[in-house]
Amino acid sequence: MNKNTLSILRVKRLLNTAAKSRVLVVGDVILDQFLWGKVRRISPEAPVPVVEFQRDSFMPGGAANVARNLTALGAGVELFGLVGKDVEARQLKALLKEEKVDGSGLKEVKDRSTTLKTRVVAHQQQVVRIDRETKQAGDLRVTRRLLKAVEQDIGGVDAIIVADYNKGVVTQELLEGLCGLCRPRGIWLSLDPKPAHQLDVKGFSLITPNRSELFELAGMADEVCHGNPLRDKQLLAAVKFVQEHYQPALLLVTLSEQGMLLAQRGAKPVVIPTMAQEVYDVSGAGDTVIASFTVAIAAGASPLEAAFFANHAAGVVVGKMGTATVSPKELASSFK
Repeated sequence: MNKNTLSILRVKRLLNTAAKSRVLVVGDVILDQFLWGKVRRISPEAPVPVVEFQRDSFMPGGAANVARNLTALGAGVELFGLVGKDVEARQLKALLKEEKVDGSGLKEVKDRSTTLKTRVVAHQQQVVRIDRETKQAGDLRVTRRLLKAVEQDIGGVDAIIVADYNKGVVTQELLEGLCGLCRPRGIWLSLDPKPAHQLDVKGFSLITPNRSELFELAGMADEVCHGNPLRDKQLLAAVKFVQEHYQPALLLVTLSEQGMLLAQRGAKPVVIPTMAQEVYDVSGAGDTVIASFTVAIAAGASPLEAAFFANHAAGVVVGKMGTATVSPKELASSFK
């Protein structure tokens, strides 16, 4: 393998193997709504734009977007999380069915609303976002229901991804339960963390924070951002702390326009420059990263190969509006 990329032949082989993999996704599911329109004037009532509504669209978000990114790459996927007994839950399940995601692991909870994020977009720019959600943690009984459902479907699974959006599904009991299920079976376990939770995230195969989440995990202030991540002493100190304290097998830090930093035990960190040609919308890019990296590992990629694979996948989706996915054809083409 060229140290700076993957060959197209290797990418195609990984994609072919990924199509035979099976991945479970556990976490906070979201229904993303987009209101599309145009702005022609400022409101006479307040200094705000008046958006003339044209159309709306809905997409699976959060853990559900991780799941649809996996199915877009050909993997078999089952999704586990909590929803309300509401129209948003029914709409989300219908969208998941269209995306070939098995949503039977979504548990309805009586006093809970399905998270709905409404984004108003005009001229390819977000004007405002409105969140309607229930954020309190599920009780221990609900967590045990989820863990039991995961355990019943864990046979033949290659990997599990935990997508934490701080909406109440991911608790310490859930994380410990999943680690207890995966360790003895040798199942890869990835986590997209939300450090605001202040959970103990020890024992994971992969953690994928962005820069600000990394510093939160490390309990450090991020004061100066150096142009070269490998010369950024604060960044490297935060990486070292998270590696030593939480001991993930792999730490993949997403650094926006600086690309990604991959840190492995016993090896120097490696920076993979961004592959994005045009950036229209970064919504859901982190979902694409953790999904594509994990499925590449499940397909037999090395950590460095998986990082290149995920970097190219993210470079494709940020060139699209809204929470998006990348197809095998698009991903292979990005390596030409």
